[in-house]
Formats: sequence, structure tokens, C-alpha cells
Amino acid sequence: MISRQKPLMFATALALALTGCASGSDDGADAAAASPAAKGAVTEAQAAKILDNYETVNNKANSQQDSALLGTVEGGQLYEQSKADFRVFATKSKEEQAAYKKPFRYTGRKYWIPAGEDWFAVTTKASDSKSEALLVFGKQYDDWKLMSSVYSAAPLPEIATDDAGLATAVDADTRVGTLAPNQIPAAFEDLFATGGKKAGTGISQTTEAAKDAIETYTKRDTGKSAGYATTTYVSTPAEFDTVYALRLKDGGALATVPTAYASQYALKASYRENYNITPTKVEEVFNIRDRDTVVNTYQGTALATLPKTGKPSVIASRYKLVDSQ
Repeated sequence: MISRQKPLMFATALALALTGCASGSDDGADAAAASPAAKGAVTEAQAAKILDNYETVNNKANSQQDSALLGTVEGGQLYEQSKADFRVFATKSKEEQAAYKKPFRYTGRKYWIPAGEDWFAVTTKASDSKSEALLVFGKQYDDWKLMSSVYSAAPLPEIATDDAGLATAVDADTRVGTLAPNQIPAAFEDLFATGGKKAGTGISQTTEAAKDAIETYTKRDTGKSAGYATTTYVSTPAEFDTVYALRLKDGGALATVPTAYASQYALKASYRENYNITPTKVEEVFNIRDRDTVVNTYQGTALATLPKTGKPSVIASRYKLVDSQ
């Protein structure tokens, strides 16, 4: 709100030739046979226990807004978002607070454990949600933590598994179609910054997540305060930059990627001498003073599909305000 001034082997033995003998070296089939089969970081039973523990601890932490407790089972971008939720909890309505504290369960769980990796994923629904989520657990300080959680209103694509039931990880910098998974954050953030005119041209702009981001850019200078101030969106570094991606049955990939951006809401030069911006209740949690510019930082995670050919699509995203200055 604008107010007047107040002071994000070969066999070991080969047949001997009649004319002489020769010795061979071990390689090939025996070496391959000796190599242990690739395994996942956990078994499905172990993954289920890890998720059970997260569910229990998360419900308790939510009921108390206990970020330290939550930090024992949550990390990465997700923990940055959850800490921010707790910090602004008092600004939520009584109904929102009650819903946040209400215990939930994960239902319809399917475990996706990639061979040879130190992380695993789960597709599931929360008992209070109709949307399916992709959860990713990874190691942080030798403890299993939920690193990413994104819910998608659109059905999730089918993830591929091998004969042993293991999934296949896709390297973050390996191109699938027109982009690699680690190129998606910059492309998606460009939708906020330019409406998708630069890096954003590299991804589909027809998904709901993309449309919402572009609408944020398009409507940045509308409303009753538009004559006094301007809004600019810029990409900003994510707190945690790990990308997780799994091979799909159709040869494409499903990736959860970190993303962050900042908004700068600034008075026009002609109004700075006599006016200030009064921060919203949520913004006041981070900085209560009136000022001529408000910079909000949002940390988030996006869920993207990368087809074998063509542009990737961001099918869901989740952002939280983590700072306001």
C-alpha cells in the first residue's frame, strides 16, 4: 500500500593348441559376472519407513511450528519454504492455521528407487489433497531428508523401471529433447522476468504453471498503485541447486528442479520524496519499516517433463516468500 511518508576370459583355461600353449588375462564375461548388480540406496521397505517417519515428525512440527524439529527430516529447497511458512504463520487466518496443523497421511504410495544413486522418489497423494505429488528424499549430513515436494494437478507420467524394479536416474546436464534438466530453472524464471521472451522460449508456455508465471509478468504494473510504483521480476539463485530426474517409460524424463526469483516493487522517482510503501502483514514479518522499495525473494521448486523430442513442460511449481527487504 502506498502511504504518505512516515519518519529467493576369457575363461581361465583355453584349449591348448597342439603346437604350443598360451595364457590369457581375465576380462570380459568373468569380470562382468563378478561385478555386483547395481542397487538402489534403499529397499522399498526401508523407503517406506523413511516416509513414515517423515510423516510423523512433519505432522508434529506443523502443529507446533517447530522448525528445528522439522529440520531433522526435511532439507533442501523444501525446508527453506517450510521455515518461511512457520515464520509467517501468525499472519494466516484461523482457518488456514487450523488446516496447516491438521495431521495428514500419504496414500497410494509408489516408490521409485534409481540404481546406483544416493536418493529415491515417491509418488503419492496427501490425505487432504486430490493432486499427486513427487517427493524426493536425499542424504543431508548422513540423514535422510525430504528435499523436494511438488504437487501436480495434472497426472504424472509413467516412470520406467528395469527387470529388478529399479528406476533410472537422468543426469542433470544431459539433454533430453531440447534442454537438459538443469537448464529448466533459468527458462522458467524468465517467464516472470520477461514474459518468456528470452530463455523462456525454450520451454512450453501452454501449461497452467507457465501461464500463471507469464500472467504475473503481464499484470506486474496494473492495479490502483500502478501510477505510483513499478514492479520488476528477476531470477535469483536458489538456496539449493540439486536437480533430481528420472527416466520415463516413453524415453523422456521427469525432473524436479530448484527455482527462485525476486520481485522489486519501487516508487517512481517523482514520488519518492513525499511517499513511502507500507509493507503488507506478511512482508512486515521480515521488515516492518516503510520504504520506497520492497524486494521480495521467493524460493521454489518446479516439476517438469522433458520429452525425447521437443520442448520441456513445467507442469507444476511451488514458491514461498522467504524474505522481504
